[in-house]
Amino acid sequence: MTTTLIAEVALVTALASFAQALSGFGFALVAVPLLTLITTPQNAVVVVTALGAVLALAVWVHQREHVGVRTVGLVSAAGLVGMPLGLLAVTVLGARSLSVLIACVVLVFAVLIGRGLTFRRGTGPTVAAGAVSGALLTATGMNGPPLVAAFQAMGLTPREFRATLQATFCVQDALALAGFLAVGRLTGDSLLLAGAGLPGLLVGWWLGDRVFTRTDPARFKKIVLGVLIASAGAALYQATLT
Repeated sequence: MTTTLIAEVALVTALASFAQALSGFGFALVAVPLLTLITTPQNAVVVVTALGAVLALAVWVHQREHVGVRTVGLVSAAGLVGMPLGLLAVTVLGARSLSVLIACVVLVFAVLIGRGLTFRRGTGPTVAAGAVSGALLTATGMNGPPLVAAFQAMGLTPREFRATLQATFCVQDALALAGFLAVGRLTGDSLLLAGAGLPGLLVGWWLGDRVFTRTDPARFKKIVLGVLIASAGAALYQATLT
């Protein structure tokens, strides 16, 4: 692994964790399409899932008193049902097809988040959101948007929203990593890349947490959506080169 590659991975994870510290989500949406520019899409999904689990676990432990345990269990169980579909996709799709899928998912959810995507309240929509998030996680590394929409519809307080979302991310990421291991996608290369991203993960969260209280939410939302669209465009461009 070259010094340049290590620096690139650290920079991407710093940007992604900065976004997550400010908004409570967005780590994978930012990181996956950018990492596909410097490694394979399959590797990018595994690396981001591993790093996302570390980040989510740290926040979960720190804010554990605000976690909705029942909600985490319900959504994670539903996510487990959807994960095999995503594992099938990441196993059979080629690099170009997976890059295009990742870019399209980012673009679609950037638009939906920008328009204030929400679900109606109830167990059924919450379970559906969990299943969709599980499939998206193992296929693209991005399980956040359906969960964000579902938790917004529940009317959780900001602290409950952030803590419960991170706890769910952590459980789903751990289950997804077990799935990647079972199908041979959790390789030595992906673990080395994840290790290279850890310093950026810590620095990005540290900076984002300090900027959080001084950032105008409306302005930041526009910045995040701009980054998502740009990163999706970059992933699509990369797909044309493979």
